Amino acid sequence: MSQMSTIEWTDATWNPVRGCTKISPGCAHCYAETFAERFRGVPGHAYEKGFDLRLVPEHLEDPLNWSKPKTIFVNSMSDLFHKNVPENYIEQVCWVMQKANWHTYQVLTKRSERMRDFLDAHPEFGELKNVWWGVSVENKKHGLPRIDHLRTAPATVRFLSVEPLLEDLGKINLKGIHWVIAGGESGHGARPMEAEWVRSIREQCAAKGVDFFFKQWGGQQKKKTGRTLDGQTYDAMPERISLPVLSRTERMELIEELKA
Repeated sequence: MSQMSTIEWTDATWNPVRGCTKISPGCAHCYAETFAERFRGVPGHAYEKGFDLRLVPEHLEDPLNWSKPKTIFVNSMSDLFHKNVPENYIEQVCWVMQKANWHTYQVLTKRSERMRDFLDAHPEFGELKNVWWGVSVENKKHGLPRIDHLRTAPATVRFLSVEPLLEDLGKINLKGIHWVIAGGESGHGARPMEAEWVRSIREQCAAKGVDFFFKQWGGQQKKKTGRTLDGQTYDAMPERISLPVLSRTERMELIEELKA
């Protein structure tokens, strides 16, 4: 979908699915919905249908066309595990991640139970070292159970996106978790985040040896509030594996196989 991204913890975004529906408080001020709905009804635009969920199979091949290794956020404008995304389509997305393995992929969901069940049925995808599987955690009620689902999924790298952080999460079970991103909500109507909530997460990550990334304070003008915590920037991430890029001929053959 896009070879460039302004998201601090990734290089690029790839959206073989567009659109979503709200399922928890973290969705209330969804940036993706706000962006997509601006273009509803604009003929020929990628979001002509606004934020209605739809598959975009013509973009399945995108990572195979990108010869420079990237860290790719999968479905920044959707949720791969939405109930209306067919399982065989999820398998196709995973097949591309498996074949275009010179990239590192970050798959983030709020539908953690479906992701866990999918990976249980397809452990070969969960075990890919170039794919990081993550869940969103905005509060105790909705977010903490997702961590338990993620922990039991057969995955090599597991991460949490604690954004927007809406309350103090208390003690978090970080067993089996490799990376935590934390951040406040941004944009119009952004809900406030307390510094102590973030410090608690940072300290728990440090105690368990989990990489910690502080994304932003947020607010209506996130550039002004910045992303330093107690005078320091936190950018830790899991180590990305380095694999050779396939030749153009090999990549074109895989694209033809995908289309078959």
